[in-house]
Formats: sequence, C-alpha cells, structure tokens
Amino acid sequence: MSSGQGGPHPLAFRVMRLCKPSFQVDPIPLLLDPADLVVGEDVFDDPMAAAQLPRLLDVDESLNPSSSVSSDSSDLTYRTRFLLHHPSDSIGLSGLLVLPQAFGAIYLGETFCSYISINNSSNFEVNDIIIKSEMQTERQRLVLLDTSNSPVESIRAGGRYDFIVEHDVKELGAHTLVCTALYYDGDGERKYLPQFFKFMVSNPLSVRTKVLVIKEITLLEACIENHTKSNLFMEQVEFEPARHWSAKILKSDEHHSEKNSQTREIFKPPILIKSGGGIHNYLYQLTSHGSTQGKVEGSNILGKLQITWRTNLGEPGRLQTQQIMGTVSVHHIILYRECCPLLFVSLYMCRVFIFVLAFRLKIPSNQKVGSSNMV
Repeated sequence: MSSGQGGPHPLAFRVMRLCKPSFQVDPIPLLLDPADLVVGEDVFDDPMAAAQLPRLLDVDESLNPSSSVSSDSSDLTYRTRFLLHHPSDSIGLSGLLVLPQAFGAIYLGETFCSYISINNSSNFEVNDIIIKSEMQTERQRLVLLDTSNSPVESIRAGGRYDFIVEHDVKELGAHTLVCTALYYDGDGERKYLPQFFKFMVSNPLSVRTKVLVIKEITLLEACIENHTKSNLFMEQVEFEPARHWSAKILKSDEHHSEKNSQTREIFKPPILIKSGGGIHNYLYQLTSHGSTQGKVEGSNILGKLQITWRTNLGEPGRLQTQQIMGTVSVHHIILYRECCPLLFVSLYMCRVFIFVLAFRLKIPSNQKVGSSNMV
C-alpha cells in the first residue's frame, strides 16, 4: 500500500462550504428620481408649475428632443442607469441573491456544513473506496463520515462521489478537516490519499457581566457585543440560575393597547445587535431562596447565560457562557478578648506597662469569608 506522498493520485477531494446566500447590493452609490433633475421639491406648492410637470418629465421633449430612446426599464444606457424606476430601488437591493464567493468566516456556536466531492480525474476506474472525514481540533478528533463498513464500489473515469458533513463548532482556534480515501487503482494497487483543509474559528460575540448587590436584591447586568460582520438577531438570552437562586429579567415599561398586547407576545420581534461592535444590555434580578446552611455549603455561583441568535438569512447560532460568579457579601467580624497578662518593668525611675492582648475571631455561622470574583 502506498501513501499520498508517493506520487499523483487519480482521486482528489474538493471541499465547498454550504451556507446561505447573501443579497446582491447595487454598487451604484446614489440613484436619483427623474423629477429631481428638472424641478425642485416644492413644485407642488405652485398649481401652475405642477400642471406643467408631465411635460417637463418627458425625456424626448425636454432633455433630448432628437432622441428616440425609450423609457423602458430595460434601457441600460449611462443616461438612465442612475434613475429610480421604483421606490424600492433607493435601498440598493436588486432582489437577487448571490452565492458565496469565498470560504468566509466561521464562528463559535454555528454549524459548519460542507459539501465534499471526491473526483476521479484519471482514465481508469478506481474500486473499493473507503472514505473517511474527520474534524480535528486542539482537544479532540471527531469522525464525521466513515464508509469502512460499506465502501464505495467504484468511481468511473471522470466521475465523482459526493457527500455532505455537518459539525457543531464548540471550540475556538484552528480546525482541520481531514479527508482520507483508501482505494484500489487501475493496476490493482492499494493506495491511501490524505488531504487536509484548515480554517480558523473566531468568537462571534463577547459577554461582559457586572453583579451589584443592594441590600437583599442582587442585580446582574450582561452586555453582549457583536464581533461579526453581519447583524445578529437575538432569539433568546436566558439566564439559568444556580441552585438556591431564581432569576427575572427586567425590562423598560412599554405601554401598548390591550388589542395588540397578545399579538406582540406571540410575534415578538427579535433584538437586533448591529455588526461591527453593536451592543445590547440585559438586566436580571436574582433572588436567593432555600436554607441558609445550603447556600453556605455551596459557592457564590449565580448561574450561566444561554444565548441563541440568527443572522440576516436565518442561520442559527448558540452559545453558553461559563458560570457567573457573584460578589461576596460584607461580613461582620466580632472580636473577643481572650486574655490580658500584665507585666511590670521598672527602668530609670519610670514604669513601663506592657500589655499582651490575644483576640479570638468569631464569624457568624451564616457567613463565609472569601475573595470576590466577578466575570
């Protein structure tokens, strides 16, 4: 059996990423309404000027009397390419979708979906192909596809075998998609083909938290910042409290009519966090419950955040934060005098009194001393 380093192979892997298309944006920076070229915005204030508007907008009579160019929307000449033919043209979207032109960025919490094709570029048929696809990271190696139990019988000359793999991205940093093929070539020799496709996984957002304790009320503020190049529509930002805690999200008062309140609850619009550094703040009120002794034996863990979102065309993403730690309460320290031995020393007609005091530290049973920790 020979490996992939011995020479050229009849087979080769081609990897294409499957993702949603994007909207085609018109590169023209500014479009004009034809009326703006010949009249002002206050033309309708004068009835006589408004009556002459159809004649002024006649292209054949006013701009170029000798021209017979039609005003059809299919006219792509330079003279009409900057004109607004429909109000929706002003947003710069033509209504067309564009397939991805590059591999693009991959973010933590997304699902990596890839279309893999193994092509036979030789003039002979290859047989008994065992195909394996794995995702390798710094911590683990996951098998995405393995045809060892049911090898591909053959791939004819000029033919191909296609398959799709998916992987939930749960780690940051370097990822390697390893594609291997074990097959018999035209001479009956067993060969092994490995190919490696590397990409980086970035963090789509950052979460900054702040814990504030006011008497018996604990407030948790979470600031979510978007680091991607597309808008994120937050479907859910839920705080899962730890044991002995309950959480309630605090929102600003919104006054709506009773007629629309039920509709707004069912069709709740997602929260938009704009691309390139947009932020949104969430505020939760935490309430502790249960026995005091149970809370002491635990720790100052408050809980964690579950975050789900979608991009412009509905691609989902999901992240979970680490455990959020709360601040340690202020403890009242009580000092007791243990003993007070008295020593007398005479020196040069002066009496020096030396007191040795020993104190015993007593902490109430419902309190625990520790260092504060904030995420």
